[in-house]
Amino acid sequence: MKRELANKGEEELRKLSVELRLLEQTAEAVQSRANMVNAVITDLTYATMTLDGLEKEKENAELLIPIGGSSYAKVKLASTDKLIVGIGAGVSVEKSLPETKEIVKKRLEDLAKSRNALQQQFVQVAEKINDDRRKFESLVAAMREEKPATDV
Repeated sequence: MKRELANKGEEELRKLSVELRLLEQTAEAVQSRANMVNAVITDLTYATMTLDGLEKEKENAELLIPIGGSSYAKVKLASTDKLIVGIGAGVSVEKSLPETKEIVKKRLEDLAKSRNALQQQFVQVAEKINDDRRKFESLVAAMREEKPATDV
């Protein structure tokens, strides 16, 4: 009878151990997606600030445009009437400044919703991990009580 209980306890420990590993991998994946969403939000926030600045500039104004690697190019602003905005799948279209600002604003709103959903998902996974760890620890403690220590 004791052996059956020990086997059941060991089987439960194995199941919990596997579930914990899967949950930890899920938590890492959710965190990774949240980090990517945050990076895009940061990028779009910079785009919003740039668009706000462009709105105040006049034609032929000299601007410094970032080209990457902390490097910039000096350019003259031809016009703010038409901007090129990516719409996905490598496709870009010409839009007015107000239209471009609206597209960026909508993307930011969508990403904020995604970030909130990911945060909720992460909290749920973290709670399940904590529950499983408590179960695991109490099972280990119960099994130790069942198995009296043997002197060697």
